[in-house]
Parts: sequence; C-alpha cells; structure tokens
Amino acid sequence: MNKNPELSIIIPQHNTQKLLLDCLDSIYRQTKTLKFEVIVVDNASLDNSVGAVRARFPLVKVINNKKNLGYARANNQGVGEAKGKYLLFLNSDTIILDKAIEKSLFFLKANKKFQVLGCRLLNQDKTLQPSVGFLPHIPQVLAMMLFLDDLPGLKNMVNSYQKTNSSFYRKKRQVDWVTGAFLLTEKQVLEKAGGFDEDFFMYAEEVEWFLRVKKNNFKTCFYPKAKIIHLKGKSSENGFEKAVLGEYKGLVKLYQKHKKPWQLQVLKSLLKLGAFLRVGLFGILKDEQKRQTYEKAFKLV
Repeated sequence: MNKNPELSIIIPQHNTQKLLLDCLDSIYRQTKTLKFEVIVVDNASLDNSVGAVRARFPLVKVINNKKNLGYARANNQGVGEAKGKYLLFLNSDTIILDKAIEKSLFFLKANKKFQVLGCRLLNQDKTLQPSVGFLPHIPQVLAMMLFLDDLPGLKNMVNSYQKTNSSFYRKKRQVDWVTGAFLLTEKQVLEKAGGFDEDFFMYAEEVEWFLRVKKNNFKTCFYPKAKIIHLKGKSSENGFEKAVLGEYKGLVKLYQKHKKPWQLQVLKSLLKLGAFLRVGLFGILKDEQKRQTYEKAFKLV
C-alpha cells in the first residue's frame, strides 16, 4: 500500500469474489502513474472474498465486517481509513478500461470548476449504460413515470432524473448526480457535505448525498473520455427487481427527509401511477418478471 497516496479507491462488496478480483486486476493494470491505495470493505461475505483478496492483492487494505452493513455505511468506513486527497467510490462489478481512473483524476485536478466526477459507463457488450441525471424533484419524477423523458425530441430537452438518450453522453456536462458505481470526488466535499446517509441501506443513497453536495455549492461533471464496464446486476440475485424496489424505497425515504409532506404524497401518487402503467406495458409485452416487479412496486408505496 502506498504510504502517501493521492487517491484512495474505496470498494464496498458482498459475495462478489470473482467480480471483485477482476475489478482489482483491472485497476492495477490500467493505473500506472498515480500514487493510490485500494480499500475493500467486505460486508460479511461467505464466498472467501477476503481471503482471496489478501492472497492475490496483498497491498489492498481490507475492512472485514462481521455483518452486512450496507453500501452507505461501508463507503463511510472506507472514507474513515482513506489517506488520499481524492476519493474514488467504485463498485466491485466494474472493469477499468484505457486508464479511466488516471484520465478522470487528471481532468478533475485540471478543472477546478468541478469537485465531483462520473465517467462513461458501458454494458458488457460496450453499449452505453445510462449513469447520470438530475435531482428527482417533482417534474423529474413526473417525466419519468409518464415516459415523457423517453419521447423523441422531448427527451433531449428535459433535465430528467436519469438521462437515457445516447446523445447526452457524447460530451462533458454539468449534472446533478452520477452513479455510485464510479464516483470520483475531493475529500473536502465529504468533509463539508457529510458522508453517505446510513439510513439508506442500498439504492438512492448517492442521490441523497448529491442533494447535499449541491446545497453546499459543489459542482458535478460527467466526463465521457474515461470509460469503464459496469456489469450491472451481476453482483446480486434478482438484480432488476432489487433495483426497481430499491429505487422506489430510496425516493420515498429521500422525500421523507428533505421534502414537505405534500410533496411526499405527490411523489407516492406518481410512483403508483408509474408502476401501474408499467404493469400494463409489461403485461402486453409478456415480460412476466418485470410485470410482477412493478406489481410489487405498486403495493410498496
């Protein structure tokens, strides 16, 4: 481990041994010019992830939790051990491509306007994976639930909760949030805005954090020249269902913490409407898994 790292890479993980080892291998292969440390926070894995990391990557610092503390708390633990001026929160199901970490850090250091950065995320087949957006105020949630941000023409004009149009990802832009799968920031941002809210076990915790980041006048950039593969959903069973239900729960909790009661009620109504429309859509498309997922989402709120 580097004694004076400029960058601390924090990887929370639970039962993803092979994915984690591939991720670590890609970090060391693609990051040659930086002084960095890697901190893996293991949430009580049962697949010998800790032993495998220690055997293959002895320089990696491992925090071995006795129970699954969730994504937010694990990241905060990593921050507590981090020595770098810059922090990279990285999912274990990612593969670093073409010096992405180096490119991202060099850009952030050279562009003082921004204090937080997200890179371009790709699926396993190298197609674009949407990964940035704007804070989920009522208009953003309305557009998402009614599919308005998917309509040709309109989707380019709307600052939607999650940007899905590929043209948006062609150049660097200021955004409100980037996914926690690859989140690079200055340590001072967490010192002023606070760490991740540990009431959020998983999903929406980074969006809640970005709400506080924006309130503290820090700016976030999407930087497309740095690219990674994100094997979305591979790190957990029933990935689609967990993501949908987690997002619903996370949005409700975010509104409970930061919005007025009437806004919370509007949110719940919109989430129900969106779930109802998707139950019908996926019923027509005969996608039983997704239809059942949104039936659960409808009942959830």
